[in-house]
Amino acid sequence: MPESIRTKDLTLDAGGTRRVGPLTLDLSSEGVTAIMGPNGAGKSLLLRLLHGLIAPTSGTVEAQGRQAMVFQRPVMLRRSVEANLMFAIKRENGGGDPRAQCREILERINLADRAKQPAQALSGGEQQRLALARALAMNPETLFLDEPTASLDPAATLAIEGMVKEAAESRTKIVLVTHDIGQARRVADDVVFLQNGVLAEHTLAAKFFDAATSPQARAYFNGQIVL
Repeated sequence: MPESIRTKDLTLDAGGTRRVGPLTLDLSSEGVTAIMGPNGAGKSLLLRLLHGLIAPTSGTVEAQGRQAMVFQRPVMLRRSVEANLMFAIKRENGGGDPRAQCREILERINLADRAKQPAQALSGGEQQRLALARALAMNPETLFLDEPTASLDPAATLAIEGMVKEAAESRTKIVLVTHDIGQARRVADDVVFLQNGVLAEHTLAAKFFDAATSPQARAYFNGQIVL
């Protein structure tokens, strides 16, 4: 499988402290990659480096194609639900009737009856569905997700996971930061495990959850802290 994202000797320093790296990583152009690790491992920082939101101290990031990102707390435009989605559809401008596309997407994510309401009045789960649909409407080759279900209830979490799986099946590469082991088991094809900003393990999800090889990952599963 060709790589969609590649880093070489990637580092990030902040406040005189090495926060990420050095990290060399190859991610395939398909499937769902889960980035996992304990608090402070550098997961969200790595995601922002991959997406180009922050510049590395040293090293390189090579990423192919169009990208989009959805954050833990979705950012809603101060507009209606419909207008939030139309913003992305018009930017993509891939042909067809934008309003028909908008209606179809809202139906699919069960927000058609909220189309004219302010997006900021939606519940957390509804906002996250809209944010994810808005990002996918831009047809990204790679979608970065930073703990998109961290504050959601189980039903909302499963709805987001369903959208993630559907996007991956449509050949959008997903890179997902999550602390939820159950979620990673349900959706991930491979796992990148970080410890103190350094790559401890990168392997197929089935192998990782059944027989993690790094002591850091095994300690994480057991609720232990490895310095």
